[in-house]
Amino acid sequence: MSTAYIITISSEKGGVGKTTLATNLAIYLKALHEDLPVTLLSFDNHFSVDQMFRINRQAARGDVGGLFTGSNPDSLVETGEFGVQFIPSSSQLHIMRHELNDPSALARAFVQSSFEGIIIIDTRPDLDIFTQNALFAADRVIVPVKDAPSMDNCRHIYDFFDSHGLSRRPLRILPCLVDGRIHYAGPFRDPHQLLKASAINRGYRCLEGYIAKSPKVESLNTNPEGKIYPILTHGRHTDVHIQMTHVARQVYLNSIEAETRRLDEYRMQIAEAEAEHRNSFETRLSALETNCMVCRKPLVAKQWTGQAGYFAQSSDQRISGYIEEECFAELVFRYVYGAKRAVTSDDPIWDLFRESAQRSYFALQRTPHTRNFYQQKLSFYRFDENGLEVSNKTIELQEFEKRLLSKERSNLFSLLEHSLFDEQGRLGDAFLLVRKVSSDLPEEILYDRNFADFTAVMAKVSSQLP
Repeated sequence: MSTAYIITISSEKGGVGKTTLATNLAIYLKALHEDLPVTLLSFDNHFSVDQMFRINRQAARGDVGGLFTGSNPDSLVETGEFGVQFIPSSSQLHIMRHELNDPSALARAFVQSSFEGIIIIDTRPDLDIFTQNALFAADRVIVPVKDAPSMDNCRHIYDFFDSHGLSRRPLRILPCLVDGRIHYAGPFRDPHQLLKASAINRGYRCLEGYIAKSPKVESLNTNPEGKIYPILTHGRHTDVHIQMTHVARQVYLNSIEAETRRLDEYRMQIAEAEAEHRNSFETRLSALETNCMVCRKPLVAKQWTGQAGYFAQSSDQRISGYIEEECFAELVFRYVYGAKRAVTSDDPIWDLFRESAQRSYFALQRTPHTRNFYQQKLSFYRFDENGLEVSNKTIELQEFEKRLLSKERSNLFSLLEHSLFDEQGRLGDAFLLVRKVSSDLPEEILYDRNFADFTAVMAKVSSQLP
């Protein structure tokens, strides 16, 4: 199966002929090569695509919004007039616009599809997130310009490519809606020549040819029937017909001569990123302590004998691992809450703590100014999900008072011994950050995004601790 070639029609200036170019280009491509799959979609909400191509007003199975909400792209496609496939427009994109911030979402959806041939994307006169997605996925971007303001707006599209590390090679300027009745004095007598000269002077590349302004063509979009007619069938006698034929042939040749496809490049990027994510995850997983950092019960193995409830890592990254839920809860109840009796999992206070722990980070650190071996104390901090301090408590470590005589050490001492003690058996300058994890999938905390959040909170906590 060959990968689809994507053409995006884009301009921040309205009224430059984007939709006319997109819809008619699809029809001309099908006319030139009947067996060529051509799929058209629009992120503009005037529904011109639907009006031109929908047959018998059949009910839509979906719309372009589904490309960003996890729908199978293949299931959204309808076959319309002239053999052109299209994805219906959506009236809800203005709502989705505020929820979407990933310019690669469309490319990722297309990678998961079975689209072949050529995809043409019509965009809004706005560099919004949907236009950005269309630009990011494009093998060819055609920017229609008809005057100086529309030419000025081109720089924003070029800036988008530069800011995302994309090559400018796909970008092409095409003079559109050019009034052939206008002539200038000087070397560039015709408006389309002047526009191309201006584009080249700015370092822009141009498509060959141009699209003229035509009252006949304009009338095809404004008739009392509410129907939009194509140039191929209703404007053959116009110059625009010849011009559209030339542009379509040029675009088709570009598509078959392209050595690589944007979706293939992006597919490779996804594969490389996934491999990097897997390696990073496996590295973090392999560095974990295999036993509970408190009771030493095995927690990292094919057959887990305990239930991991918390993830902990020292700020110097010397140690990381899991703590069994009961072990950590017992420490908190005994040393922070001062419980005189054991609190079991059926106690209401257990549920209250468990609920609050879901929204908390905990930090354990040597209390400042307690470096003396027999006077070391521990500070226990609680932070919210954003890393802002909520409370703290100083805890006496009895083992240091009677270390030489004590035969039995507390669970708290065991945790510190395996995480924060230096070679001399003293608490160092590092702190231990603890976070609640899912007992069903504790390794989820090691996924790139989640671990990045954990690391960010650790940095914020570090800036607040004395």
